[in-house]
Amino acid sequence: MTNENWKQNGIRVVKAGQLDGNTAQTPGMDRMAAITAQSANAKKIWAGTVTIHPDAKTGAHHHGELESIIYVVSGKAKMRWGEQLEYVAYAEAGDFIFVPPFVPHQEMNGSADEPLHCVLVRNDQEPIVVNLDIPSVEEPEEVVWIDPHHPES
Repeated sequence: MTNENWKQNGIRVVKAGQLDGNTAQTPGMDRMAAITAQSANAKKIWAGTVTIHPDAKTGAHHHGELESIIYVVSGKAKMRWGEQLEYVAYAEAGDFIFVPPFVPHQEMNGSADEPLHCVLVRNDQEPIVVNLDIPSVEEPEEVVWIDPHHPES
């Protein structure tokens, strides 16, 4: 199969200086859109960056029916989730985080000195962010992902 118009309908490169801050936001983080319908003619995927400042945390929120993948580029992430943010997991540079649909969660920077930089990918173009006002437990329960493919280390 050939396409006479690969030049206009092929690869897109969105430069770092071209990221768009005009996207749904959550207090405590800066989201910047990179791959969108507008920037790259994407149909089924959205990608961007997230920065959380040292010792900062976001408000509790969820993304409706969207699935999200967060890749930690640098820094230390602390993720809380649940009806009262009662669970916690940690991620560092090189780690991936999966956030299922409708899961209330909160991203936190685990460092008091360094910013947390992540790449964020979602399975749709809809900029769904539902900010929540929920009470959180004082001491969340740490959860480590263990299954046949990811044994406890």
